[in-house]
Amino acid sequence: MIDPTARVHASAELEADVAVGPRSSVWNGAVLRTGASIGAECIIGRDAFIDEGVRLGDRVKVQNGALVYHGVTAGNGVFIGPGAILTNDRYPRAVTATGELARGDDWTVSPIELLDGCSIGAGAVVVAGTRVGRFATVGAGAIVTRDVPDYALVAGNPARRLGWVCACGARLVGSTGTNAAPDPSPDAPLTCPRCGREFLFNSESGSLLEQPASSTGVTA
Repeated sequence: MIDPTARVHASAELEADVAVGPRSSVWNGAVLRTGASIGAECIIGRDAFIDEGVRLGDRVKVQNGALVYHGVTAGNGVFIGPGAILTNDRYPRAVTATGELARGDDWTVSPIELLDGCSIGAGAVVVAGTRVGRFATVGAGAIVTRDVPDYALVAGNPARRLGWVCACGARLVGSTGTNAAPDPSPDAPLTCPRCGREFLFNSESGSLLEQPASSTGVTA
């Protein structure tokens, strides 16, 4: 299950049925539990914890000391910063209502879904049962308790939308050249000052839609 082109440090702990894809790297002290699946060209940093059944797509970076618990699925190109924590139970208890030690069957796993290209900042906590949209950015130290729309920038405790970011990571600006508002007008395009992409706010979905390159002047 370990591709021959993958690099796994001798001190990393890999349990049974772990899959590590081509050209991926697993660094010292990392723990990958049973059934974890790591895609191609991923980096699993020092002392990172990847719980059982976690599925990571291609080109995912999990930085040092991040904790990714059972129930997490990440798409391609996802960034999980150092010390970030992705939980899996919204109502955790060490014991049952009768005082017995809680076992696996006593927990209700609420999955977390990280869509393609999103970034989870250093020390952020993503609470179980949430979805982080495509190319969204969760600021360092944020506590995410509800879904994050595509391209949204959120920060704080609890995390709130501060604005919007491009696929390249730059913060989008409005027509006045200042940072785009958290709830922009659906008719006013938001522009990336770095790569020139343009987006429109979709009030029904609460997220952004990238405009075709032909209408923005952006070329592939």
